[in-house]
Amino acid sequence: MSIFKNLAEIKSSEGKFLGTTAGRIITQKMIDDFANATLDFQWIHVDAERAKQTPVGSTIAHGFLTLSLAAKFLEELLNIASVKMGINYGLNKVRFINVVPVNARLQMSATIKSVEDFADNGAKIMIDAVIHIEGQTKPACVLEWIVVQFE
Repeated sequence: MSIFKNLAEIKSSEGKFLGTTAGRIITQKMIDDFANATLDFQWIHVDAERAKQTPVGSTIAHGFLTLSLAAKFLEELLNIASVKMGINYGLNKVRFINVVPVNARLQMSATIKSVEDFADNGAKIMIDAVIHIEGQTKPACVLEWIVVQFE
């Protein structure tokens, strides 16, 4: 984990590699819970028997489930001690490069691309991140993500 005292310190860290998270296994329960939350019941996600007939041979995680884990993964990589609140400001780019089969282990690596002042007491931090599938060379997802942190 990269730890910064305050926003002033992170402003001088453009280009810093934050590291790679521990792995997280994507279970069928996670996929089913995501389907229930989003009402996306596409069979490739929730019908294990039918999914056996696909080239993957199993169900796969929703792309947006994979993407949503970025927030949790970032908690493992970045800590700014002085921050009182952070928000997801948005994404400039997201690509779902590879399917995530059920029971795959995901990790995220991230780099601080840029940091800008935001309002009176904040910083807009652009992060380049890659969500990797353990054992595969092709990542699950790449993203250019913007978070805003306030002191």
